[in-house]
Amino acid sequence: MISDRKEIIMTEYVFLNGEYVEADKAVLPVRTHAFLYGTSVFEGIRAYYNNSQMYIFRMKEHYERLLRSAKIMLMESPYTLEEYCEQTKELLKRNNYKQDVYIRPTIYTASDKISPGLSGTKTGYVLFTTPFGDYYDPSRGLDLCISNWRRTSDNAIPPRAKIAGAYANASLINTDAHNCGFDDAIVLSESGKVTEGSSMNMMFVRGGKLITTETTDDILVGVTRNTVIELARDLGIEVEVREVDRSELYIMDEIFVCGTGAQIMPVATIDRRQVGNGKIGEITKKIQKLYFDTVKGNNERHKDWCVKVYDD
Repeated sequence: MISDRKEIIMTEYVFLNGEYVEADKAVLPVRTHAFLYGTSVFEGIRAYYNNSQMYIFRMKEHYERLLRSAKIMLMESPYTLEEYCEQTKELLKRNNYKQDVYIRPTIYTASDKISPGLSGTKTGYVLFTTPFGDYYDPSRGLDLCISNWRRTSDNAIPPRAKIAGAYANASLINTDAHNCGFDDAIVLSESGKVTEGSSMNMMFVRGGKLITTETTDDILVGVTRNTVIELARDLGIEVEVREVDRSELYIMDEIFVCGTGAQIMPVATIDRRQVGNGKIGEITKKIQKLYFDTVKGNNERHKDWCVKVYDD
């Protein structure tokens, strides 16, 4: 992973349960239910610094998903959608970044009790931000494997909710892939169909058509995934949403991963098999370029996806 802090920030702030506090003073009690049982829901949001302005990408859509995740986990939201957005802008202003940033809002079960049950638990909220560069090395494609681990199912820990405890699954998948010399892994469902990567959605190209898995295929319904689908249609590329077989991965013309962290990253190999001709595909290139133009506020068609932080 590539991440950077290019400049020293004298005082960095975190928003914790209604207050903006210095980051090193933002602490939670060790008996907090979310710490003991992984019962929190979160989002990963990016903000891009471009031409002296900070653009938060698709902030509203991320907070809408946070609220859906909280509902699945029987958690009361401490704030409204509008309040989450205003708090985020205010925190970024206080931290006064001049580079790209990662934003992590978390609703968590704040009760002090030794029981995994969610009934009667109170909720807390924490929002922090940090300078953030490229998650993967953008100069080369990814080498992926198919994981021996399976994605948790909708009837176990639903992947459509961004639940912190569920990321133990992603940790096992990602770690095993790294230990075997791969950058990351593609995960199958219990029925053997392709779901997604350890923590990113998958996109495939075959015969000039963009293909991705169904929202009911045990995936996180990604904001970036939705963005890619819309951008592909803007480019006149046909999009097909359907189940994908494991063996089909080996004969795709192009493959790339997408997500807030990963952004748009081409895949070079799967299980040591070359993807396509081994070079970044033309459709991947087009979508990648349009994506970065869009998140930096340079795409007039989707200016509404980018929320300005600093006053003009």
